[in-house]
Amino acid sequence: MSDVKVIAVAGKGGVGKTSLAAVMVKLLAENFPDKKILAIDADPAVGLSTALGIEVQTTIDDIRKEVVSTAEDGDTKSALELLGEARYRIFDALVEQDGFSFIAVGRPEAAGCYCKINTYLKEVIGILSNNFDYVVIDGEAGIEQINRRVMEKVTHLLLVTDSSKKGTQVIQTINQVAKELVMYEKVGAIANRLPSKEIVELLDTGDIPILTGIPSDGALAEFDLKGENVFYLPDDAPIVLGAKEALKKIGILS
Repeated sequence: MSDVKVIAVAGKGGVGKTSLAAVMVKLLAENFPDKKILAIDADPAVGLSTALGIEVQTTIDDIRKEVVSTAEDGDTKSALELLGEARYRIFDALVEQDGFSFIAVGRPEAAGCYCKINTYLKEVIGILSNNFDYVVIDGEAGIEQINRRVMEKVTHLLLVTDSSKKGTQVIQTINQVAKELVMYEKVGAIANRLPSKEIVELLDTGDIPILTGIPSDGALAEFDLKGENVFYLPDDAPIVLGAKEALKKIGILS
């Protein structure tokens, strides 16, 4: 891979990582208008598209299914040809927005098993990354995608927690697994949805540096509720200020 920056946002469910990932896309688009930016919604809950105001037509999984069914229909194409076709078709699933591109992974085919789609996702991240300067991945909750090495090409790992013990334990677990399986350059924690900024001092994130603490924000909760585009959040919104601080500390923004 060239010097593309791949930023993965991970953590337990319900800590606001999707909103943070969306705000990071907004900040990158604003700060680097001449760069190519890609947002990947790798969470089967598919929230990033909503947060970025995007209507998803085709997902990576739709393409995978079509290619698989072509093969199952007795089409004599070789596996290699099919993979080549799938790679080509991935670009059909890209949604071009003002300042960035977007792609969604979609839902897996069988309840509880993300194996096939995760293997495919790993390929996709590799193929697409080479065409962009910055990639932001909104990962699924927990450690599954790290465990399956989907995220092995990540350069910056941002782990999101709230003020709960469970939240901080999950990011420490993700970090432990990532140390062995991910080739990341930098890691940092974002403490989100805090009752007050002072709580940051009390959080135990192990050896993960806390980049920023973001207080709970009623305006953002309302945005979430209405499914509104984070690009319309004001610059002084706590989540925008917090995401900016985190990206500066981890060396993405100057």
